[in-house]
Amino acid sequence: MSYRPLPYPRTPILDARSLLVLNRFTAGWTPALGAEVRRAGGIDRWFARQLNPGSVPDTFYYASARWWVSNALTPAGIDARAVAGLETPEMMGANYQRWSMVRRLRGERQVQETMAAFWEHHFHVPAAGGAEVRFRSSYGKTLRALALGRFDTLLHAAVTHPCLGIFLGNAVSTRNAPNENLGRELLELHTVGRAAGYTEDDVKASARILTGYRVDLWKTWSTAYDAAAHWTGPVSVLGFSHANADADGRAVTQAYLSYLAHHPATARRIAAKLALRFVSDTPSSALVEHLAQVYLANGTAIAPVLRALVASAEFRASAGRKVRTPDEDLVASYRALGVAVAPPRRTTSAANLLWYQSRYIGQGPFSWPRPDGRPDQGTAWSSVSRVLASFDVHYHLAGRRSPPTEIGYRTPRQWLPQRKIRFGQLVDHLSRSILGRPSTSRLLLAACQATGLRPTTVITAKHPLLRYSMPALLTVFLDNPTHMTR
Repeated sequence: MSYRPLPYPRTPILDARSLLVLNRFTAGWTPALGAEVRRAGGIDRWFARQLNPGSVPDTFYYASARWWVSNALTPAGIDARAVAGLETPEMMGANYQRWSMVRRLRGERQVQETMAAFWEHHFHVPAAGGAEVRFRSSYGKTLRALALGRFDTLLHAAVTHPCLGIFLGNAVSTRNAPNENLGRELLELHTVGRAAGYTEDDVKASARILTGYRVDLWKTWSTAYDAAAHWTGPVSVLGFSHANADADGRAVTQAYLSYLAHHPATARRIAAKLALRFVSDTPSSALVEHLAQVYLANGTAIAPVLRALVASAEFRASAGRKVRTPDEDLVASYRALGVAVAPPRRTTSAANLLWYQSRYIGQGPFSWPRPDGRPDQGTAWSSVSRVLASFDVHYHLAGRRSPPTEIGYRTPRQWLPQRKIRFGQLVDHLSRSILGRPSTSRLLLAACQATGLRPTTVITAKHPLLRYSMPALLTVFLDNPTHMTR
């Protein structure tokens, strides 16, 4: 029997480079996304528009912000809700994670959402149940708004935000007892990295510079700059020197953070993390150096670095080299199957179950407990248990077997592009719809083995395939390495 693919070109797709850009910088391919790219005039014009988020509607972001009450409340309002027993802090953190997933699932600003998640992992604060959860939604909104701007602006907003200050102890740091956590992680994780060779004296000076940003913990949750808490006196960190004589240390903080943002070691570190996220687990030193130079030449602007990354030969040759994390797999699977979620009205709503499903596969977004953020290498997300968990979730989604409320599944009949079609053509249609690429001999063979059908079998709305075997057929595409990588 021949397993030569039977084309169904009436389901249009994009070229390989365009598909690669979409799989790396969005939550996953859909035919609707492909149509959006064609309307924009091609992938380069689409990407340029997405890099300017103000030119793209943000309707779903604002609509979904009201789906979970705690995501729209002030820190004091969140605390009052917790004290009243309406929601635990842990569930408020989970609600932010849910919001981040539905935004990637349905939001119009796909590149902004992708980069917002990138920076939230770079300036990582777990969306858990600690004191910082009162500011976690505000923190995420702040980073998202600046995700495609300049890194120096983003760095200042993140480091002086009360959420990061609480998580890393800066909210209680004073001139008499400087807390070194944020000062150290600022150097090690957020900017220059260990390779810059900073010393313990540098860490101490870094912590002293950052004193003064305070939060009234467990009382009013108000934030303020307290000049009386700021350490004064000369400071020096990695070549940055300042008299630091003013009791109001906000100016020295601004100068210090700007210095770090423009440091060549920071440029290389940011370039390396971007290359790791969007190119491969082992990006070349030449690519990293090129991106670092673009970063410095453009005053730490992020968009030019992303344009240079996408234009590189190394990026174009990197298809399939990045493994989707558990939450990325889940969101991409919902998108691939056309599963629709609605505003949650009860705990069994699909938008609520997203969080549980991502944890079942491996880990929800922003759940990593340490300040270094989740690992971004494929080996961290390629264990047997994770793969089997993904297969299980794929099968339940494909078979519409998860019975939550406020959810819309495509029916088996809706997968048929016409009233009568040969099975080989249906496989090609599904490959184009779910994976964004034509079928192959290997894929067709797998589909035939999964269903017991021949490539020439004629499928109609009354064929037993639609009643009994569609879940097995759809998982041929979802369990495929092409879908589980990006």
